[in-house]
Amino acid sequence: MIATISGEVIAVDATSVVVSVSGIGFHVSVTPQVITRASVGVALTLHTSLVVRADALTLYGFESTAERKMFELLLTASGVGPRTALAALAVFTPADLITAIRAQNPVVLTKIAGIGHKGAQKIVIELQEKVLALGLADSGERVSGDEVWREQVVSGLQNLGWNQRDAQNAVEQVAHLAVDHGVGEVMRAALQTLARR
Repeated sequence: MIATISGEVIAVDATSVVVSVSGIGFHVSVTPQVITRASVGVALTLHTSLVVRADALTLYGFESTAERKMFELLLTASGVGPRTALAALAVFTPADLITAIRAQNPVVLTKIAGIGHKGAQKIVIELQEKVLALGLADSGERVSGDEVWREQVVSGLQNLGWNQRDAQNAVEQVAHLAVDHGVGEVMRAALQTLARR
């Protein structure tokens, strides 16, 4: 998989950029946010996802790993293709999408081009548990949304073998850290609390 691309922008249009890397021009479909900061001659680094289809290999580029992870997660939902997943990230941040999915609020998702009410309901049902595995704050992003970070940490602890009650108790003991730290640091503190038992 091509995880990142860094190079000089040699072409820009409404939905894509061409980035020159060691003499090779990579055509990358991107979000409007990337287009606004891309111009010919400027160096650009993108977090990328390669989508393989029978008739094409298409590279999609994002400003952050969080956007790339959300894009790839959205592709696992029934009826969501790359174009729709990219449209979702043009309208919402990954944190906004997680909040809508975890709150079981399909109405919010109908603002995405190509997503009707039934499609939004499918996304909520199919991705509700999966969004916890993204670990979007692990790269140092601050924890946002009390319910979201708590569920991420509790789920992570359960995946490591702790039962739900112990995981929730550990999270409560380190909850004060969430104000200034990312999910990864809160998780480490919770693990230390559990190890002391």
